[in-house]
Amino acid sequence: MKIALVYDRVNKFGGAEKVLLALHQIWPQAPLYTAVYNKKSTLWAKDFTVHSSFLQHFPLAKTHHELYSLLTPIAFESFNFNQYDVVISVTSAEAKSIISKPTTLHLCYCLTPTRYLWSHHHQYLASPGLGIFNSFGKKVFKLTSHYQQNLDIITASRPDKYIAISSVTKKRIKKYYHQEASIIFPPVNTKLFYNKPSKDYFLLVSRLVPYKNIDLAIKAFNQLKEKLIIVGTGRQLTSLKRISGSTIKFLGLVEEKRLSSLYSQAQALIMPQEEDFGIVSLEAQSSGKPVIAFARGGALDTVINNQTGIIFNHPTVDSLIKAVKQFRSRSWDYQKIQSHARKFDQLQFKKTFQSKLEEQWLKKQT
Repeated sequence: MKIALVYDRVNKFGGAEKVLLALHQIWPQAPLYTAVYNKKSTLWAKDFTVHSSFLQHFPLAKTHHELYSLLTPIAFESFNFNQYDVVISVTSAEAKSIISKPTTLHLCYCLTPTRYLWSHHHQYLASPGLGIFNSFGKKVFKLTSHYQQNLDIITASRPDKYIAISSVTKKRIKKYYHQEASIIFPPVNTKLFYNKPSKDYFLLVSRLVPYKNIDLAIKAFNQLKEKLIIVGTGRQLTSLKRISGSTIKFLGLVEEKRLSSLYSQAQALIMPQEEDFGIVSLEAQSSGKPVIAFARGGALDTVINNQTGIIFNHPTVDSLIKAVKQFRSRSWDYQKIQSHARKFDQLQFKKTFQSKLEEQWLKKQT
């Protein structure tokens, strides 16, 4: 069985990239097709055979792919997959747009329906995240978003089978694409994480972009006068530093070994945003640390309220402060938290995904 992987763009590292690495371990010979490939920022992809599209040669495409959102579906349509039996698209945007022959099985592992067109459409209309091109981007996006939504629905019909990463993603696939999906939770390498006695800080691990609600956590911890360590980078870094008090510390990107150490000695992980899944939640729990999470999205799949963390219901400073105080009032069993996290281990992901692919392949043959 000849298999290919497809991903929106290879230019960063996060939860989706960990999925690709797990799939690569199952099918190491499978090449990876993508719109653009930035070698400098993606050392994780060095063992893949990567095929990029014609967008690779366009100005700023590797770092500001949003400029070419109208062309990206065409870029994926330009690839030829006739030699493959199975194509697995891992996507939160355009990778599902590929065209394959009728005998090829196309499995779509959907992170979320195209975020900038659906669930976060209004946020992208207000701030496309294009820096100096923001004003221009707003105008173009406003004029073209209806066309892009219609095109997205058309290309969403191309996969043979959808697999969602979480309950909320499954609901979005049904709502926006009118497609049914099964769920396979993303992989967590639980063996990388361990528990140590907690120090006096809380931890937040995230890209620093508006929908992650990092400002909410900073304002809450400014009031609490508690230490908050923030790992990650993004276009909000400067503005977030500006509103941070003396108890807030930014570390930027850190190596995997140091991140494991930070998890191991944190009081708890703070997750103020709605995540499609939120692998960081399970990385913290693999370290035996509770998660204080906003009650939306993937947190509802990964955090057991009052057992492996605290769920807070409103995206407000007061609600988060109340949750931190509630966390303080409880004792936590780190072994129980780690046991819960192991249910999401990457070995389980590999076994389940391979089984699902074989099941769908047999259906395709009948």
